[in-house]
Amino acid sequence: MSLKPQALLVMNSGTFADQFDSTRLERLAGMVDLGDEPWTDSLDVPELAERLEEVEILLTSWGVPQLNAERLERMPKLRAVFHCAGTVRSFVSEELWDRGITVTNGADANAIPVAEFTFASIVLAGKKAHVLANDARTFRADWSYIGDRGELGNIGRVVGVIGFSRIGRRVVQLVQQLQDVTCLVSDPHADPLEVAAAGGTLVTLQELLPVSDVVTIHAPALPSTRNMISTAELQSMKDHATLINTARGSLVDTAALEKECATGRITALLDVTEPEPLPAESTLYSLPNVILTPHIAGSLGTETRRMSDAALDDLERYLAGKDLLAQVVHADLGLSA
Repeated sequence: MSLKPQALLVMNSGTFADQFDSTRLERLAGMVDLGDEPWTDSLDVPELAERLEEVEILLTSWGVPQLNAERLERMPKLRAVFHCAGTVRSFVSEELWDRGITVTNGADANAIPVAEFTFASIVLAGKKAHVLANDARTFRADWSYIGDRGELGNIGRVVGVIGFSRIGRRVVQLVQQLQDVTCLVSDPHADPLEVAAAGGTLVTLQELLPVSDVVTIHAPALPSTRNMISTAELQSMKDHATLINTARGSLVDTAALEKECATGRITALLDVTEPEPLPAESTLYSLPNVILTPHIAGSLGTETRRMSDAALDDLERYLAGKDLLAQVVHADLGLSA
C-alpha cells in the first residue's frame, strides 16, 4: 500500500490535456498516489465513490465543480486543494472554509501573461496602432488620417493604473521601460511606499483620469467596484486617451462606454466585457476606436502550464511542511478576485 497521500486531478478534459503533460504528471506522481485514474471532470459519478473516500488532495482547474457540502461529505479525508488557475471564487464554499481545508491558487502565475498583454497594449496605444489599423480599412491609400487620433509616441506618457493588484503591480513595473514615463496608481488599499518602490505614484481616481494618456484597469470584481468606471469617469478622461480593461467587464458601465466611445473622443481596448460576450447588436463592435478581444489576456495553451508548475511547487512545500507561496484564505476574497 502506498504511503503517499491519495490525490485526484479535477478539471475539464481540455484543461487537463493543456496543463498536465507527461512531464508534469510524472512530477506529480512522484509526490502523491494518483491511482489508476488520475483525472476526472466530475465528482458525482458513482464509480468514484470509493476513491473519493480516500482522497486527501485535489488539484483543480477550469471546470472543477463547486466543492459544496454534499461533495465534501464524500471526501472526508480531504485536507488541501491546489488550484491550477486564477480565482477560486467559482468553486469554494463556506463548508470548505469551515472544514479548514488548505487552498492555493495560480493567480500569481496567471498575472504574468495578463501584465504582458497589457504592457504590449499600452505600447501599441501610444502609437494608436489598433485604431489606425481599423481606420486603414476605411481610408485605404489616403494616409491623411494618421494624425486624426491624437499625438503619437511613447516618450513622456502618463499611464494610469487602476488597482495595485498582482497584475497592476507588474504593469507598473513593466511600464518603467518607457522613456520619461509617469505612472499613476489609484487603489484605496495600496501602500504608497510599495507603489513608489514599483515605480508609481499613488493618487485618487479623480486625479488619475484627466491626465492619463492610457488608463488600464486591474481592480477586482466586487460589489463595491461594479461600474466603477461610468459616465462621469469616462467623460473626465482626456481627449484621445485609451481605456484598457483586462480585469473584469463588470468594472465598466457598458452603456456609458458605448455612449462615450460613439463620440470618437476616446479609445477602448476591451479583453473583457459585461456581458461577455457582448450581444451582437452592441455598437461597440462597429466603432473603429474600440478594439475587442475574446478574453485572451490570461493564460492560454502552453502558458497554463506555468500555473500547474506553481501548484506543484506549493504541493511540494505542503508535503515538506513548509509555508505555502500562494495560499488563499477566506478573508482574502473580500479584496481580491
